[in-house]
Amino acid sequence: MIHPSYTELIEAINTNSEENEDQLVLNSRYSLVLATSKRARQLIAGAQPLVAGAAGKKPLSIAIDELYKGKVKILPPKEEEEQTEDDPGTTES
Repeated sequence: MIHPSYTELIEAINTNSEENEDQLVLNSRYSLVLATSKRARQLIAGAQPLVAGAAGKKPLSIAIDELYKGKVKILPPKEEEEQTEDDPGTTES
């Protein structure tokens, strides 16, 4: 079994987003899969992991761990595009 489960991960992300109102609230597995896959692609492209103990782990496992621990925030699509246009080197999930 995968740890954390989908429900635990979505709950953790939504709990972290209550502290930050700019963050998108997840309500589906599809949204979660998109967010984790995007962060995993960023890691593959050379982004630095934001959690300890990432050495030897696969990018998807690191992305899930980052989201679960609240190290990466998920922005709504409009804000994400504006951020990318302002600083092309910064691509937060």
